[in-house]
Order: sequence, then C-alpha cells, then structure tokens
Amino acid sequence: MGMLNLNLTAETDQPLLSVQGLTKRYGARIGCADVSFDLFPGEVLGIVGESGSGKSTLLSCLAGHMPPDQGSVIFQTAQGPRDTVTMAEADRRRMARTDWAFVHQNPRDGLRMGVSAGGNVGERLMAIGARHYGDIRDKAIDWLGRVEIAADRIDDRPRAFSGGMQQRLQIARNLVTGPRLVFMDEPTGGLDVSVQARLLDLLRGLVRDMGLSAIIVTHDLAVVRLLADRLMVMKSGHVVEQGLTDQVLDDPQHAYTQLLVSSVLQV
Repeated sequence: MGMLNLNLTAETDQPLLSVQGLTKRYGARIGCADVSFDLFPGEVLGIVGESGSGKSTLLSCLAGHMPPDQGSVIFQTAQGPRDTVTMAEADRRRMARTDWAFVHQNPRDGLRMGVSAGGNVGERLMAIGARHYGDIRDKAIDWLGRVEIAADRIDDRPRAFSGGMQQRLQIARNLVTGPRLVFMDEPTGGLDVSVQARLLDLLRGLVRDMGLSAIIVTHDLAVVRLLADRLMVMKSGHVVEQGLTDQVLDDPQHAYTQLLVSSVLQV
C-alpha cells in the first residue's frame, strides 16, 4: 500500500518536481516521448514497464545523467524553481550531492568499493561540509544501524558484504545527507526474494519516517504496490496510464497495463 503523506501544508501546494514534455530519442528509436507529470513533497512515484519501455531512459533524463532532446525538469530549489536541464553542470553536480540522491540497481555503481562502510557514508557528509571526524563517525554508525548493518562492520569494505548488505549500505550513503528527492533504479533487482522483502520493508520505513519524495523505476509491481503512492505505466517510450497505485493495479484501464497485471497474477 502506498504511503500518501496526508500532512501536507499550504506551502506544498507547489510541486517539488514538475516535468514537461520530456523527450529523448536514439536515432529513429524513441527512449521516452513527451512525458509530463508533477511530483509533490512527500510523494512516491513508481514507473513500471517491461524491458525497453523507456523507464530507465526517463529516469536518467530526470536525474541529469543524460540530456533530453526536449522538455524541462523544474525542481523547487531553496532559491526557487530551476530547470535542471538548462542549469550549469556544476550546479547540477552540487544538487546531486545535497538535495538529490540516486540509488543504483547494482550497489557497486553507487559505492566506493575500496573505502570502508563508514567511509562510504562519511564521504557524503564531507561533501556537504562536515569536518569533525567524531561526529561523522557517530552519524555513520547511526545510519548503518538504520539500514540494519552492525556497528562492528563500520571499518569493513563493501566487497566483504552480501549483495543485500551492499544495497543497504548504498541506501545509507544516499540518505545520510537528508535529500529532498531520491531516484531509485530497480532497487531490489538481482536480490533473492527473501532479501528483497527485507529491503522493501526497510525502504518503506525510511520513506515514511523521513517523508521522502522518491521516483522508483521497477519492473516489479509488488515493489510499487508497497512503496508508491502514484504509478506511471510506460510502453515503447510513452506513458500509457497513470494514477493512484492501487487504482491502476486493481482496475487497469489500458490493455498493456491489464497484461502487466495479469501476468503477475498468474505467477
């Protein structure tokens, strides 16, 4: 069940992220076409579709990892709304260290494998100006605890961890700075079912406790049912259906969404 944040104050009438007409092509092939949506503070949006549907291309354009051919991605910064597509690269990199976070499917893409677990978390704090070693270490221990990694593993390298522990460490590294928007690319992909369930439960708690805004790309409808308030369904680069998660999954209107849902139900 999605966790719609009902404690929205008047100031959250403004979307945190407003996307208009986002389009990306690869030659003749469409990555994503004319995608528009608003994401409000404390809201979790799930994006689903089969492989090749365009969901990962869309996420990369939203997160600033690749430039779109058209469209705008307006983020409500502390200084007011800014189009992240046209902002200077240095500003976008600074935002990626502070207001934004990105959780990769493969935790090795989001971790420094040669740095200790505590160092991975501490690096993010140092990137936003933390300098006191004791405070950084204390906060790292606190965050390792929050993602269910024992404090006595703080000096271990990530390669000594299981895949599930690496993913939990990547989440701690990303969330320690208190980002306002988190992008997640198949966060439970490649993990055993029991490990997936534990990670999902942990993510659900963190999203709720921190009031996080998040955009989650996945092919797994169980993930979005548990985490997302709203859902977008993509096919061949186009959004074919969107709405409240339970509404879309329980009463899908588009034939493609009906196929997606029924194929899961038959498993």
